[in-house]
Amino acid sequence: MRELQEKYQTLKEYLKSLGSVTVAFSSGVDSTFLLKVAHDVLGDKAMAVTARSCSFPERELKEAISFAKENGILHRVVDSEELEIEGFSENPVNRCYLCKHELFSKMKVVAKNEGFHEVIEGSNMDDLGDYRPGLTAIEELGIKSPLRYAGLTKEEIRQLSKELELPTWDKQSFACLSSRFPYGQSITPEKLKMVDEAEQLLLDLGFSQMRVRHHETLARIEIVEEQFPKLMEKTNRELIHSRLKEIGFIYVALDLIGYRTGSMNETMK
Repeated sequence: MRELQEKYQTLKEYLKSLGSVTVAFSSGVDSTFLLKVAHDVLGDKAMAVTARSCSFPERELKEAISFAKENGILHRVVDSEELEIEGFSENPVNRCYLCKHELFSKMKVVAKNEGFHEVIEGSNMDDLGDYRPGLTAIEELGIKSPLRYAGLTKEEIRQLSKELELPTWDKQSFACLSSRFPYGQSITPEKLKMVDEAEQLLLDLGFSQMRVRHHETLARIEIVEEQFPKLMEKTNRELIHSRLKEIGFIYVALDLIGYRTGSMNETMK
């Protein structure tokens, strides 16, 4: 616990040294914590910016707007439609790089226009262990990563979020909906809508951490192993199957390994 508090203090001192910041805010566990601490340290010298696109669920946008309003934080919403980026919809292996470069370039403009010195984002130490081309774009654009600077892991961020009584301390991890497609499979607004509706159904049924991977006619469901029995209950199983077919999938399958981040990167190995 002492080590964790030292990291927390390091984070606050680093944020203070930046003078004023624009926080890339998605309403997820990491960015909510980062925004809260930045606002605690810098007050009105901390601003939140959220990108609106078809790969970002409406529920997440509403949560971001609500959190900023409830905490008196200056908040801007910018349109960043990644499907308009040349090559993005073809879903290349550097898809995340293309998206992050576009997104953070826009955020830098917003920050400059509003008079804020730095743009910061919420990647943590756990994000260094997988293929993350988006981090390359972040480094190229000079975006700061305070949580990594302080050496904080996801679990530590959850612990500190709980101490701060943030509603996101036990929120499921989220990644943009474009990450649900195998590299090389085209991404369209219609397909993103299918994934969004399918995942919303699972959330409504009480599945805490999950993904619905889009394999054209097949929906591959990833949930934590502890919730396998819940999904296999006859009522839930039949409802999920029938509803996902209505959404547009022909086949519905459960991934036997279960939920894990970056499962689409397994095709690169």
